Amino acid sequence: MSDVLIADDHPLFRDALQRAVLAALPDATVHTADSVPALFALIESLPDADLLLMDLHMPGARGYSALAHIRGQYPGLPTIVVSGHEEGQIARRALAHGASAYIPKSAAVEQIVEAVRAVLDGDVWLPHQLVGGSVELKADEADVAARVASLTPQQFRVLTMIAEGLLNKQIAYDLGVSEATVKAHMTAIMRKLGVSNRTQVALAASHLDVEKETFPGVSQEG
Repeated sequence: MSDVLIADDHPLFRDALQRAVLAALPDATVHTADSVPALFALIESLPDADLLLMDLHMPGARGYSALAHIRGQYPGLPTIVVSGHEEGQIARRALAHGASAYIPKSAAVEQIVEAVRAVLDGDVWLPHQLVGGSVELKADEADVAARVASLTPQQFRVLTMIAEGLLNKQIAYDLGVSEATVKAHMTAIMRKLGVSNRTQVALAASHLDVEKETFPGVSQEG
């Protein structure tokens, strides 16, 4: 029996993915999450899960950041990215970040079933219309991805909150920790990312944006 994880914050699409997974693997047990923190908890409780299907855009992450972090922390967990983006370059960047497949949300159930079976057989899968082109990351993006992969789950959560422009006191409140703890996380994050201030943390993380946009303006608070 296989344990399959599905992470998507849209209930209808999450249900559609679950039906497709069960069509491919009738004996599978499917576990779902609607945010990146919930996904982290799920992975920790099921460290031997067989497959993960995850959306690129969920509460707690944006762009390829969660994918890069999960691939670094759990390299043995095959991961399929599902996304509303239809562009080949975005799909190929997902593969370069360690995804085993990329499924546009417009894909038919039959394609999702095909992708799930291919990945569990050890193959890499893309829909035929997105095949072709380079899957190599630019050096700066690859470097940031490797550094993000080295963060602990809590440090990753702080990173994403910084990128959203939250202040230390807001982060502390949301995480239920002290501001001193947040500052300690900040120090560790800056060291691991090789930067020296809060703005540079957000700018470094922006290399993992899907659209390569910069993050919202962030406070200079230490």
